[in-house]
Amino acid sequence: MKIVIQRVSQANVKVDGKVVSEIGKGMMLLVCMEKQDDSKVVEEASRKVLNYRIFADENGKMNLNLEQVGGEILAVSQFTLSWNGKKGNRPSFDNSKEPNEALVLFDKFCNYLSASAKVEKGQFGEHMNVSLTNDGPVTFSVDF
Repeated sequence: MKIVIQRVSQANVKVDGKVVSEIGKGMMLLVCMEKQDDSKVVEEASRKVLNYRIFADENGKMNLNLEQVGGEILAVSQFTLSWNGKKGNRPSFDNSKEPNEALVLFDKFCNYLSASAKVEKGQFGEHMNVSLTNDGPVTFSVDF
């Protein structure tokens, strides 16, 4: 499982020109389910994401987590993250989880997150236009 986390002041997803989800301050997550991922990985990843201290405290130091700042999450499935780019010039997504299985795990991941934060989602499998204002900029890439 790979996740790109961006601290945002706002983010939204459009499908066919219509906003289907949007958040204010919080995290924009690009989420890739890979072949080896299972429910255990998804649960651990959700716990870690919720506890990452990537928001500024009163001294401007990254010391607060999402819940402490009342932040929201916009999660978007992004199977293209499975390509590592080291071999060849044409992307291969052979390590991506099969779409039906990926959707089940993506939904589990979002459900775990929603126990502690407002979670909006992109539309799985659709062509989406993602727009965000990166706050910082602050961006992290993590593998689970």
